[in-house]
Amino acid sequence: MAQFELVMPKMGESVAEATIIKWTKNEGDTISADETVLEIATDKVDSEVPAARAGILEKKLFKEGEVVAVGTAVAIMRDSSSSEPASTPATKPAPEKTESPVAQNISAPAVVASADSTGRFYSPLVKNIARQEGISQGELDNISGTGKDGRLTKEDILNYLPQRSKAPAPAVVSNEKIAAPTIKSEVVQSKPAPVISLNAGDEIIEMDRMRKLIADHMVRSKQTSPHVTSFVEADVTNLVLWREKVKKEYEKRENEKITFTPLFVEAVAKAIRDYPMINVSVDGSNIIRRKSINIGMATALPSGNLIVPVIRNADMLNLSGLTRSVNDLALRARENKLQPDEISGGTFTISNVGSFGNVMGTPIINQPQVAILAVGAIKKKPAVLETPQGDVIAIRHMMFLSLSYDHRVVDGSLGGTFLRKVADYLEDFDLNRPI
Repeated sequence: MAQFELVMPKMGESVAEATIIKWTKNEGDTISADETVLEIATDKVDSEVPAARAGILEKKLFKEGEVVAVGTAVAIMRDSSSSEPASTPATKPAPEKTESPVAQNISAPAVVASADSTGRFYSPLVKNIARQEGISQGELDNISGTGKDGRLTKEDILNYLPQRSKAPAPAVVSNEKIAAPTIKSEVVQSKPAPVISLNAGDEIIEMDRMRKLIADHMVRSKQTSPHVTSFVEADVTNLVLWREKVKKEYEKRENEKITFTPLFVEAVAKAIRDYPMINVSVDGSNIIRRKSINIGMATALPSGNLIVPVIRNADMLNLSGLTRSVNDLALRARENKLQPDEISGGTFTISNVGSFGNVMGTPIINQPQVAILAVGAIKKKPAVLETPQGDVIAIRHMMFLSLSYDHRVVDGSLGGTFLRKVADYLEDFDLNRPI
């Protein structure tokens, strides 16, 4: 047959379905191999679906906004070398028959993915489960999400259902047993939105979907965790001089540029080994200590939005491995080619505010983690050095490190000593370290 199917690709072990955001091609369009046909969104990341081979888009099987299971055909394509016309009479109702059963394979009727009045995004599958279980919008808003940017996943709502059946009426729960973050959320929702006045020349710009998710995630993080931020100033002169000495040889040997980021990741991974209670999450009154050290690195996208790809088991990688991972993830993040599993599972996050020329920052914790490190710009400054001959003033490469942490489980002693340990690893960098 000259026809072939374009299927929803597998996007990671944790992803079972995706929402079609936009068709970039129309029926009848000729499409080259590897050319993007549609854009999709999961609970974690947006992606593009390319054509596996060249052909003509004959029929779309789903509309924009519909949810589609992984492995399901989303379109029928026809070999462009075929002389068959696009609309073959009588013998080609197959796509028409295929559409209905395919749609029925989805867990619930296809509906448009949407955000509620608070701006929180809900996938069609989550919305359908909520409707079937009689979960109100207010109750849905108060369920904690473990997906990207705090999004509510299918697993979250299914795990919530047994607890809901054992709980008393929602009104009693909200008064007596609800967690502090949810109470705050309700208080915020009860306040009327402020009236924003517009002046001549003002422009109204609607947030894109990713910006809405980021905004929601940031607000929820502040409502969940009492933030405390500690600061240290580190002398990273040896680090700077070492990189300057080896960067050309390293690039020639490894075909990779070595930046400061893998050096920061290495220091953080070592410090987490020394202070494992910084590598935890909070589940009600329980503390979950993470075995793996998975470090996320906040990456700015060309759109101005932010994404956090994760370096898994960072403590198990040598410097070359860290450099390769950092460069690869950063490049594919900017090209919108990350897989959903590559931005999930982080246990600690680093944000490089120095890349924007800032000397320090007070980052917001990336839930459900309990700490995030901001590294500032490296600046030459006069500093006092202690020598056997007495104190001297010298020009040194200095930088600020700032750690925001969840004061429910990380007190000033742990947060402060951990931050100091990171600075110590950077300051004590071996200037003669081989590459």
